[in-house]
Order: sequence, then structure tokens, then C-alpha cells
Amino acid sequence: MRFDEIMAGARAELSLKIFGDDFEVLERLANEARELVQTTRGAGDVEFDKIGRTPQLQIQPDRAALRRFNLHSDDINRVVETALAGTPVGFLQEGSRRFPIVVRVSEAQRADVASIRRLPVGTDGGGMLTLERVATVTNTTQVGTIVRENAQRRVAILINIRGRDTAGFVEEAQAKLEAQLKLPDGYWFEFGGQFKNLLEAKRRLTVVVPLALALIFVLIFVALNSVRQVLLVYTGIPLAVTGGILALWIRDMPFTISAGVGFIALSGVAVLNGLMMISYFNLLREQGHDHSLTDCVREGAMTRLRPVLMTALVAGLGFVPMAIATGAGAEIQRPLATVVIGGILSSTFLTLVLLPALYEWIERKKPSPTQLPKNP
Repeated sequence: MRFDEIMAGARAELSLKIFGDDFEVLERLANEARELVQTTRGAGDVEFDKIGRTPQLQIQPDRAALRRFNLHSDDINRVVETALAGTPVGFLQEGSRRFPIVVRVSEAQRADVASIRRLPVGTDGGGMLTLERVATVTNTTQVGTIVRENAQRRVAILINIRGRDTAGFVEEAQAKLEAQLKLPDGYWFEFGGQFKNLLEAKRRLTVVVPLALALIFVLIFVALNSVRQVLLVYTGIPLAVTGGILALWIRDMPFTISAGVGFIALSGVAVLNGLMMISYFNLLREQGHDHSLTDCVREGAMTRLRPVLMTALVAGLGFVPMAIATGAGAEIQRPLATVVIGGILSSTFLTLVLLPALYEWIERKKPSPTQLPKNP
């Protein structure tokens, strides 16, 4: 909750912020929006953030009465301060310790408006007046806290989502608010919290991920010197991603940024295993084996079986504690570990079974030097 408040200004996973000028209108809109959000599937805790009114004792001086009795506002302030807050009149000495002596009215009288109205106010002539003759004393309610964001007044509704992805919840809630919440001119709403961080992370990932994949493509091409073999290595990514999505679906988990990070790590493991397998196939062929292409592929697959399985087991078993975590931070650990474990299982199947068959099929179709057309 502290991290949520530091990053988004609200102590919840998601916040619905309503902006406007009139606080009473904002209160009304916030109550209507809260009822609509509560009816959205996945809404767990829905509550207001620093909204409401606080009871206050208001003492308003009567300027005409003050002039008539030749009094000043300071005279009223001193009486009220002494009666309610207390005024030090001396000290009580007890050994080496000193205790201040404060004079004020009792707790019961401070809570009674009628008693406060009867407080005595002295005049310059030595007379006494009651406070109600020179001031109006009433109990009122005032706005407790007024929060501003970007110099604009706003109220917020704190939402904790249960059993649903943030993006899907916001999409449904936003459609419901736009259809049923009537906003006056100059008032608008927006979702903040983790949803805002999710949008920013998605924007960054749409730039970072393609650049990373392109750079990896170049590096693998330098190692293999063949575009078709690089594409063959990249076939491990779709099957690995499919396994991660299936694992999320089996565990009924929504897609989150931590799951996206898991897909990135998973793609790296799939590419690594594919590159290790294909580079060994090429090495066997370059060493001039007397065996056929099929024999080279079979021997290479059997030789690389142990390294591929070790890579998969180390990565998969290492994420098991995170996949079953229930403590603090488990909501971030479980999606990442689930994606990695599910994707490694599917990508290992591709690397050990499907990739050798694809390599043999593609390389068999590749024309040999004797089949290339000669220059006239």
C-alpha cells in the first residue's frame, strides 16, 4: 500500500479519480461512481480516499455587537482559547519536576454548545456579557480534506481487484461509467494506480521487445550465417509462448506485467536451446561425417539431449517456489513463475522433437553446390 501511494498517490491497486471544481458535485459523482464500480465483476474492496466532512464548532463574531459594547475580536479569541484549549496560569513544583497548571472548562461543557454560548466575556467597563450576545455559536460540518492533483481539485475511489486482470476490469468499468455516470461540463474521470503503470509498461515493451528480438536475430545470424536457420531457431518462441499462455489459463491467472517479463525470459531460454541444438548439427556436418543428414541430426539430438534437459529442469524447478508462493509479493511472483514453467515444458518438446525434424526437412530442401546453375 505504501508503494502504491508513493507511485500513484492512492493506497490501492487501482484508483478512480474524478476531477472538478465544486466539492459537493464531486462528492455526488463519487457516490454514484462507487455504486457503479461495485457492480463490476472483480471489484473487491471499493472505498473512498480522504472524502467526507468533519463536524466543527464555528464561532462567528457579530461585528455590530462588538462595536456597540466596545469590544475587539481578540477579546472573544482569548475567552474561547481559555475555555476550549486552556491557558497556563502557573506551575506545580514537585521535587525537581515542574507541571504546568492549565485552566479550561470541563470536557462535558466543551461538548455542550449551550454552555459555550454562556461563556462570560468581560467589557472595558468591568461588566460581563455572555458569548452568544457578541458571537454566533453553531455546530457545522466542513470538508475534511481537499486533495489537488496538477492544480485541479479531485476525489478518488480506491479499488482492489480480486480474481481478474486489471485491464479487463478497467475496460468494463470505464464503459459502464461512460454510459451511466452523467458528468457536468468541466468534470472528468480517469483510472490511476497500477493501471497507469500497466499502460506505461506496455508502451515501453512495444519498443524494447522488438528491438531486443532484432538484436538477437543479428547475433544469431552472425553465429549461424543462415537466415533460414535463424528463423528455425525463432520457431521456439511461439511454442514457448503458447505453453506460458496455457499455464496461465490452467491456473486461472490474468496477464500482468510480471507475466510479460516471464514471456521475455522464456523467449531467451527457447532461443538458447534452439541455437545450441542447431549449432551442434552444423558442427557435425562440417566435420565431414560419413553419415547422412538424418544420421547427423539423430546423433546431434541424442548428444544434446542432456544439456537441453538440464537447462529446462534448472529453470523450471528453480521457479517452483515462486509458482506456489503465498506470502508478500506472491501476486508478482506467481504469474512470472507460471509462465516460465509452462513455456519451458512446451519449448523443450519443440527443441528435442520438432526442431530436429524441421532442421532435416529444411536442410534437405537446400540445394547442394552441384545443383546450383552454372554461369554461362
